[in-house]
Amino acid sequence: MIETVSTARAHGGTQGVYRHRSAATGTDMTFSVFVPDHAPGARLPVVWYLSGLTCTHANVTEKGEYRRACAELGLIFVAPDTSPRGEGVPDDPAGAYDFGLGAGFYVDATQPPFDRHYRLWSYVTDELPALVAEAFPIDTTRQSITGHSMGGHGALTVGLRFPERFRAVSAFAPIVAPSQVPWGQKALGGYLGEDCAAWRRHDAVALIEDGARVKALLVDQGDADSFLAEQLRPELLADACEKAGIPLTLRMQPGYDHSYYFISTFLADHLAWHAERLR
Repeated sequence: MIETVSTARAHGGTQGVYRHRSAATGTDMTFSVFVPDHAPGARLPVVWYLSGLTCTHANVTEKGEYRRACAELGLIFVAPDTSPRGEGVPDDPAGAYDFGLGAGFYVDATQPPFDRHYRLWSYVTDELPALVAEAFPIDTTRQSITGHSMGGHGALTVGLRFPERFRAVSAFAPIVAPSQVPWGQKALGGYLGEDCAAWRRHDAVALIEDGARVKALLVDQGDADSFLAEQLRPELLADACEKAGIPLTLRMQPGYDHSYYFISTFLADHLAWHAERLR
């Protein structure tokens, strides 16, 4: 059952925030959905947006500047949360920002105490899509996915593992190879354990190396991003795509950082790219 937290009119559509009790995480989960005005009975394509470290659904909802483009293109826009929350949900023991609350990394944790609630893979690939498809006028044959940073990692891995479901996959400053960078090594080790073979299913570069394919990828990356060299490493994705024959459009944007100033600048471009493939 979905509880409506709030709704507001914007750009000829309805922006809503909703809450429900998740079976996957065992907690209440909040998400946002923008639905453009449409003809009665019409079913619209949907773009899923996965957010980054420390974020909730609210970051892109309030700062993403996507509604005008979605209204013009006839796209539903769905933004889930990034981790379970609430009483009894474990966090990073040291209170760090890059693990625990706000940092679910879109995996199903296997290591206690995180295995009970941190089941974001099942949540974003199974439970929430079914719930949203039942409650909103979505054409489930026309879906695409994008995301930022940790959410870019999520979008790439989800898109690569469900190529039949998602017609388009893009990302903003994604963590392309979490097995090879500190953020990912901490998260995958903490959630999945020390068997690095289990990490490969949640690593875009490894998935491509292991045979996963999509028709094309679009990635925007700011060249003034302070996380570029150590955590993001888009050159690893470029190399993997070149070897696999996956068409990758990697746009290095001069002067842009990791923030929503960057994302909001190029999000409409991504939505147009998605809409072309969702027609």
